[in-house]
Amino acid sequence: MLKQAIIIALMGISSATFADWQVKVGASAIASTNDTVIAPGAVVKADNEIAFTPSVEYFFADTPFSAELLLATPVNHDILLNGTNVAKIKHLPPTITAKYNFKNMTRFTPYVGLGGTAFIAWDEEGVAKDVKEAFGVAGQLGFNFQPADAKNWGVYVDVRYAKLSPEVTLVDGTKFDLDIDPIVYTLGYSFKF
Repeated sequence: MLKQAIIIALMGISSATFADWQVKVGASAIASTNDTVIAPGAVVKADNEIAFTPSVEYFFADTPFSAELLLATPVNHDILLNGTNVAKIKHLPPTITAKYNFKNMTRFTPYVGLGGTAFIAWDEEGVAKDVKEAFGVAGQLGFNFQPADAKNWGVYVDVRYAKLSPEVTLVDGTKFDLDIDPIVYTLGYSFKF
């Protein structure tokens, strides 16, 4: 009898623990928003990219608040000098946001988030000799939709903005801050435990 009570208690604890987690799997379009002038007549820009962007979210019990950690695969950016591809950089963009979820009587749940992001350099090619890590703020706006026949799953759409300017060193010794400052548009699938 004691063994059965312990098993039931553990099952209750584990289900309560997992009930507050959500996994999201999405695809994102990453749009660089700024040009960087490194010399008169020399404008550098990171190109736009598509990335696989899974994330994990924890909902704080009985509140509209949650915390989401974005875990993307490495993102490749071609670096364009006056429109010509001169280098390639690869990075990881882990981002964490504290979110407020607007609960209502519909199946749409809008949310807003604010947090921090990082640019973790992974690799560089071409005239880029070295790329430093960078950290910045991130904002998020979106909604989750749960269809009528769905118990735990849904779809989501969101837009993020990140303020990121990693320092780039070229092979000739030139250094500049690459103002990527991306807007990230994401569409994906969510599953709540």
